[in-house]
Amino acid sequence: MENLSPDSRNMPQQYPTLQAFLDLLPPITLEEMSGIRLMNRTDTKFVTTLSVLEQLLELCQGSYYAQVNCGHQISPYRTVYWDDDQHDMFQRHQHGYKPRTKVRARTYVDSDISFLEIKKKDNHGKTRKKRISVPSIEAVMNDGVGEAFLKERTPFYFSEAEEGRTRIRARLQNQFQRITLVNKAHTERLTIDFGLCFKNFDSGVEHELPRTVIIELKRDGRQPSPILPLLRQLRVKPAGFSKYCIGTALTNPDVRVNNFKQRLINLRHYL
Repeated sequence: MENLSPDSRNMPQQYPTLQAFLDLLPPITLEEMSGIRLMNRTDTKFVTTLSVLEQLLELCQGSYYAQVNCGHQISPYRTVYWDDDQHDMFQRHQHGYKPRTKVRARTYVDSDISFLEIKKKDNHGKTRKKRISVPSIEAVMNDGVGEAFLKERTPFYFSEAEEGRTRIRARLQNQFQRITLVNKAHTERLTIDFGLCFKNFDSGVEHELPRTVIIELKRDGRQPSPILPLLRQLRVKPAGFSKYCIGTALTNPDVRVNNFKQRLINLRHYL
C-alpha cells in the first residue's frame, strides 16, 4: 500500500519553521515519558492551523519539553480503521451513542512498530485502550493477525466467522505527522497532529488536510495548565475531531453525515 504522507527524513525541509522552534525546546525521551502518570486525566481537543501552531510553539519556549523518537521531534504515523458494512462504529460516534468502540491498527513509522488497538468509550465518557503488538498493519488486514485479541474484547471478527459476531473490514487509512510536548511539571502532554492524509478503501477517494492541526491536551485535572492561556491568547477554542469520522465523512459519499455537516463547514476555516 502506497505511503500518502511525506518521508519522515524530510520533516525539517517540509516544516522548517516548526522545526526551528522545536530545536529550541529541551528534549525528552520515550523512556522518560513512560514515567509520567496522569492519574486524574482529562482530554481536550483543539483544531487550528499550521500558522497558529508556529505561534504557539514560539510561546511555549521555557515551559515544555519536546519528545524525541529515533532522533526526530516530528514523527510520522499511519493508521487503518475497521468497521462493519453498515459503518456502525462511525454512526455511533456521529450520534453520540455510548458505549462505543473503535478498532484500528497503527504503525509508528520511524521505529516500524505496529499495534492492533481497541478503544472503548463507556457511558461515563471514559476512554480505555487495549492493544497488542502485531508485525504490521498488512498482517492484520491480509492475514487476520490479532483476531483472537479482537474476539476476546469485542463482538467482531476479521475473517473467521462465529455465530453472534459481526464481520468488520478495513475502511479508512490516515497518515499524519505528530509532535508531542510535555510541560516542565510533568502534569500534561500535548499531541499535535498535522499533515493529515486520508484514503478510503470503499470509495477509493483520497483527501488531504495539509494545513489543519489537531491538538489534544491530556492533563492532570488537579493542576493548572500552562498551554490553556496561550491557546486562549491565540483564540483557539476546544473542538471535537475524530480522525476516523472526519476522514470517512470527507471520503465516502455513501455514508450519511448529517450530524457532522457543521463540523465539516467549520473545517474550511482551517484549510
